[in-house]
Amino acid sequence: MKETDKPDYATIDAYIAMFPPDVQAELQALRQVIRASAPDAKEKIAYRMPAFELAGSLVYFAAYKKHIGFYPTSSGIAAFKEELSAYKGSKGAVQFPIGQPLPHELIRRIVEYRVAENLEKASSKRRAKP
Repeated sequence: MKETDKPDYATIDAYIAMFPPDVQAELQALRQVIRASAPDAKEKIAYRMPAFELAGSLVYFAAYKKHIGFYPTSSGIAAFKEELSAYKGSKGAVQFPIGQPLPHELIRRIVEYRVAENLEKASSKRRAKP
């Protein structure tokens, strides 16, 4: 199924429900790691994928035929570049192969990094206002 063929969905639960049970389990586990690492973040669907926001966009994730994409923005990728080098990826994304365990501890640290980064940016903006 191509990304453009995926139906629209309003919730992360509806998104996850579209996939086979084994992939659903991985997506739920990823979601739980994100929630535990960013308990104040709000869940939403953005760019047709599950997303979390806290003082702006935090992280996104999506399932594909052979991998789970994790999108912690380019700063999240850059900050953990060495640890993520074992995975396929790009400037703002990393691909975790389906069928291999997700690196929960690494994901937790990336999400916590993004939380701190977003909160610092929000704090700087408030301080800059006259």
